[in-house]
Amino acid sequence: MSDLSDLPPARPWHSAVLHPAPALLVALALWGWAVTHTDVSRLDDFGLVTAVHPTFWAGLAVLTAGFWLTLRGPRRNPAWAPAYVCGLLVMERATQAVLYPTPLYAWAWKHDAIVDHLLTAGRLQSEDVLGDLAVYDQWPGFFAAQATLVELLGVDAAQFMAWWPLVSGLMLLLPLLLVYRTFTEDRRLIWTAVWVFYVANWVGQDYFSPQSLAFALHLGVLAVVLRRYGRPGHGRPDGTAARQRQAVWTLLLTLLVVAVVISHQLTPGMLIVSLAALFLVRRYRDKIPLITTAVIFLAWCLTAALPFLSAAMPEMVRSIGDVGGNVSTGYGATPTGTGAVTTSWAARLLSASVLLLAVVGVLRRPVLRHRALPLLLLAAAPLPMLGASSYGSEMIFRVLMFMLPGAAFFAAAALLPRVRTPAAGEKGGRAAPRSDGGTGPRRSLWLPPLALLAGTLAFVPSYSGKDRISYFPPAEVDLVQQVFDQAPDDSLVVAADRNYPLAFDQYWRVDHYWFLDDAREHVDRIVRDPAAVLARDMSAVEPPGRAYLLFTRGQFADAEMNGLLTEDQWERIEQSVATSPLFERVAANGAGSAYALKEAGR
Repeated sequence: MSDLSDLPPARPWHSAVLHPAPALLVALALWGWAVTHTDVSRLDDFGLVTAVHPTFWAGLAVLTAGFWLTLRGPRRNPAWAPAYVCGLLVMERATQAVLYPTPLYAWAWKHDAIVDHLLTAGRLQSEDVLGDLAVYDQWPGFFAAQATLVELLGVDAAQFMAWWPLVSGLMLLLPLLLVYRTFTEDRRLIWTAVWVFYVANWVGQDYFSPQSLAFALHLGVLAVVLRRYGRPGHGRPDGTAARQRQAVWTLLLTLLVVAVVISHQLTPGMLIVSLAALFLVRRYRDKIPLITTAVIFLAWCLTAALPFLSAAMPEMVRSIGDVGGNVSTGYGATPTGTGAVTTSWAARLLSASVLLLAVVGVLRRPVLRHRALPLLLLAAAPLPMLGASSYGSEMIFRVLMFMLPGAAFFAAAALLPRVRTPAAGEKGGRAAPRSDGGTGPRRSLWLPPLALLAGTLAFVPSYSGKDRISYFPPAEVDLVQQVFDQAPDDSLVVAADRNYPLAFDQYWRVDHYWFLDDAREHVDRIVRDPAAVLARDMSAVEPPGRAYLLFTRGQFADAEMNGLLTEDQWERIEQSVATSPLFERVAANGAGSAYALKEAGR
């Protein structure tokens, strides 16, 4: 090279600073520092919010800012947006797996026990053997898949269920992208919608559960229907090759629907109302998806699930139309204390903000509203389910979760200053794109990234603010394990509530009773005379079985933060049992204590 004119033009000094890589690397470095300098041994009522090292918050801020700047650059490599989203998933879904030495959530431990039952029994069993827990053998898809995975890998499910929230988040990514790309090729809108979806999905159904898998399959079915069953001419496919391709997609659709139906009770109903909503749009008047789903669901309900549905049907019928009763939290689900109330309101405000932004997006983007009308209908479709059932006081949360894919799309449209949409009827958007919306005053350009940052930060208290309830230290796991190791067949394990690890361990041979599930009048009797009332409740166990009573930190945290028992009431109950001649202590450590009801004559 002999002439300076042959040199490439110098890049401005700030181009390296604005490159997507530094912000992503800095954010992950700050996260790495935070998780190695966080002590979770003494969680307070704010959970991870006050326990995590401050650099975690700085990392989230840097990550969000870098993501926004990446989207603003018109010539950025398209790989950077998914890289940032994966970084978000790691920081918000994997942090707990790194910080806590044991898996979170009593329900996750319950599902681990169900997998263990399938491995132990080697087959499905009925209510005569399993009691109320036979319901899981009537929807065994998720558990059978996990049991197979455990056998193939040669590991216990507890070894990977702590990482399931991250796995669950990654499972949702592909169907989300397919759904969003059906209505736009604006990568800024697509990836902003994905980001909003993840930070607003605080409901906590991504743990080791059938719902997490069924929700991903639900989105997969919708992606197939939106992309392969919508015909611009509203006619049937012409030609042998087209019909063969459609037959292949119908087979895939059927397999996905079967997997949903055999894995979860609620998701098939949500899927049916979603497909019915799509049927209202002329473009999606193909009856195959809706009929296929309805027939498979009905067939399962009338065969494998019939025992449970027969018993539950009267209560389900009484719930129909009772929207107020279905959305009420009821006794035992009232956040109590500054931390619990604050994190609960953070979750509510986050959801309300996303829904409000979605409304703004619908009103502000008329072109997108017209083109993405099916997605708008999908967002509204779950609402009637509020009048169908309370679903254990969780229906409002499930409805919110199923609304979120559509709501996040329009909320993202409200955040962006301008959205490009392909002309209607042009496949893949190859026609000249139409602009939807204007740039607005310059001073408002900072509002969208600040709103995105606020939502990203608000996810943490919404999702991890109750970690004092959800986390069980190793000592608590060891304590409970000691009880089950010594319990003979047909024993009874009693606790205040089910919020402790291994709460359903060996449920096929050991019974369980949680006295806070009883009517409040009986709980008040226990508080007044703990040892005598509990001994009477436990006295029906016949030898060689024994009756055990557990006190653990997880139970206390749940009872106190949900307004079930005060600290004084808890201490009164534990002290009464500890000093009673009716009980003997059989295990104890820093996480709690366990007592056995003395056998007659001792």
